[in-house]
Amino acid sequence: MNKLEIKGDWNITKGKLKQKWAKLTDDDLQFAEGKQDELLGRIQKRTGETREAVEKAVKEATSCCCK
Repeated sequence: MNKLEIKGDWNITKGKLKQKWAKLTDDDLQFAEGKQDELLGRIQKRTGETREAVEKAVKEATSCCCK
């Protein structure tokens, strides 16, 4: 997963991830250039999901709004 896939329209993506995992906060979903791994790690830690599941959810949320 590259930064363009994650960055896309980040506000829409954040909303979709919050719908999926209500425990995520805005702080958890801070996107900073070059820190995609940290972002995925934060989501993984907060939700208890596997990295693969988090990557899949982010990719799905991103693809719905960025096509």
